[in-house]
Formats: sequence, C-alpha cells, structure tokens
Amino acid sequence: MTAEAPTAGPAVSVVMAAYNGAAFIRETIDSLFAQTMPDFEIVVADDCSTDDTLAVLAAMNDPRLRVVKAERNGGPAAARTLAMSQARGRFIAGLDQDDICAPDRFEKQLAYLDAHPDVVLVCSTIAMFEGGKLRRDPYPDLTDPDEIDWMMGLLNPLAWSTAMIRGEAARRLEPFERDEYRFAEDFDLYTRIRAHGRIGRIAEPLVRYRLHPGGASQAYEQGMIRAAGRVLADRHATLFGVEAAEAGEMLSRYAGASYPPPDAATLARCGAIMARFLEDMRSNPFAQDSSRMIWWRIARSGLRMGHYNAAEMMRVRPAFAGSGAALRPALLRDAAIGATRRARRLAASLSL
Repeated sequence: MTAEAPTAGPAVSVVMAAYNGAAFIRETIDSLFAQTMPDFEIVVADDCSTDDTLAVLAAMNDPRLRVVKAERNGGPAAARTLAMSQARGRFIAGLDQDDICAPDRFEKQLAYLDAHPDVVLVCSTIAMFEGGKLRRDPYPDLTDPDEIDWMMGLLNPLAWSTAMIRGEAARRLEPFERDEYRFAEDFDLYTRIRAHGRIGRIAEPLVRYRLHPGGASQAYEQGMIRAAGRVLADRHATLFGVEAAEAGEMLSRYAGASYPPPDAATLARCGAIMARFLEDMRSNPFAQDSSRMIWWRIARSGLRMGHYNAAEMMRVRPAFAGSGAALRPALLRDAAIGATRRARRLAASLSL
C-alpha cells in the first residue's frame, strides 16, 4: 500500500470485507446508497465466499460499487487491507457486511472531522439489534478524546462499522490491518493510528450493529478476547514487563468482555492491574472516575453470580474504587441474587 494520497477520488471510500455475506450485504450497501452525502465509493474485497455474495454484489448496478476478489481466503484483516489498497477517498470509512448506516452518517462524521482537525479517526455510538430486539450502546456518553485514550488502555470501546479515518493517516499504516491480531484487528488499528492524531466519538447511533449467531462477535468470542489481550499487552509492555500478557488477557476478559471474575482472588488481581495503569495515567482527567466505574462493574458481575460474597468483595476493593456507598442498594440486590445462585449450585451438586 502506498503512503501517497490519491490525486483524485471521492470524498469517502468505504472499505468492506465480505465473506459469505449474501443474507445481509444487500441491505448494508443499500444503506450506503441512501446517504445524504453522495460523494463516496464502496470497495468490497470478497474473501473467497462460497455462497451467493458475489452474485448479490454483481446485481447492484451502481458505478460507486467496486468489487475486488482475494486470491485466497485470508480473513477480515487481509480483505480490508486489500480493499484499502484500491481505495481512492480522502477519508476511509469502515463497515462490516451485516451492519446498517444511518442516512446522515457520512455527513455528520465529515462535519465532525472538519471541526476537529486534531482528530484523525472518529467513531459513533451504535444501536445494537437482533431481530426485533434493541440493545443500547454500552458507552453512550463516551466522546471526549482524553476519555477514549483512557478507555483504550483497558478495553476496546469502538465499533469498526462506525469508524471514519483521514485517508492520509490510514495510508501510513503498513499494513492497514494486521492478521496476527485477528478478531481484534480493528483495536490494533486504533492503537497504531493514535500516533497520527486523536480519536473522537459522536454520541449518536450512526450505525445499527447487527447481532446474529453467524457474526464474528458471537462465533469467535474467545479468539477476540485473546487477540484484544495481545493488543493490550503490547500497549502495556513497558508498564507491566513480564506480566504484560497476563494483564492484557485479564483486562480483555473482565473489563472488555464483561466476564464475571470466578473468585475474589481474580477480582483482587484485576484491581491491582487497574491501579498500576491508573498511576501511569494519573494526568488523564478521566482516569479516576472511569477506573472506579469499570471496577465496580466487574466486581458486581461476580457478586451477582455468587462467585464471592459482599464481604469478600469489599476486602479486595482497591483504594481507587472508593467506598461504593452510592451503590449500596444495588449491591444489596446483587448480593441477594448471588446468594440464591450459590445456594442453587450447592443444591445441584449435592443431588448428583
């Protein structure tokens, strides 16, 4: 991929990896054709699909759509990098084959980047849906670049299908995405592109994010956790040294993927890792409050599962978490739910 900006081209290039996406890709691309900002192209890299994806794409008669075919199945990072090599736009938009853009997505993101010259990549919140069920974005108010910097040291709060990147920065990444971080290649990209500018986020769901059994987030969850852990381990290599791999894996699993800690000792280790990162990032204005919020979220998940009781949780509580006084009613409910679950597990074990 060349680092030179194209001499002529549309305002936006959408880069999309496609693999066996015939069921949803037409709806996804139709949401692009409905954009209020029409100066764009769509570059789809087909990753050797075995279904009717290519036939569906061939039936779309619009000169803004271009399809390139991978020589072999190489995964989403390789396919997006192939699409990126053909992209001519001054801005690069990410989109997965099964998600749906709001009509004003491009218009609003271009306006944001025009108003924030220090921002190199902007995302937005998402509206998650599965059939007729809707779920809210887990970080609906995350917009400040300083807070995004902080959060990216603990987890990936950004959705690839909402990303828009300045083309000159995207073309400096070699490769655009790295397959060795498969299932977290987007998180790796965000971490690397931070060297070229800040990351922003619009507090408006400009993309509807489809949840379904065939989606990567459902099918490859454990791989995603491990890969995100490697991204975090790379970031924290200097801070944690030989413990970086363990720290990255734990942050990915408990802070990022929201797995409940299996015992109080694991919760204590999570708190110790977060405390070290907090000390390293103490100049970040969002570090203290965000750390407190994330630790209590982790702690409460294990409490509700009955993996430890409230007294055990409080004994391993790190200093930065505070007393939790404002959470007392919720903690009492969590503890009661956890006690019930623990009693049911005990009864089930005794009946065997």
